[in-house]
Amino acid sequence: MAKLKTVKSITKRIKVTKNKKFLVTPAGQSHFRSRHSGSSKMHKRKYKTVAAVERKNIHKMHPYALY
Repeated sequence: MAKLKTVKSITKRIKVTKNKKFLVTPAGQSHFRSRHSGSSKMHKRKYKTVAAVERKNIHKMHPYALY
């Protein structure tokens, strides 16, 4: 059986934890942040966990993550 290909963009954007959770950074952090409130900028600095619904799709794109 052939090896499965890993989608490289997913590898760069998603971090896998020890407990097999996926962490992503929120969108909208690169520029034009002066119009946002301080609290929204503060919350965007932290990682967010991916919903359980999306884990199956991510697992297909990132088959060799540490599971």
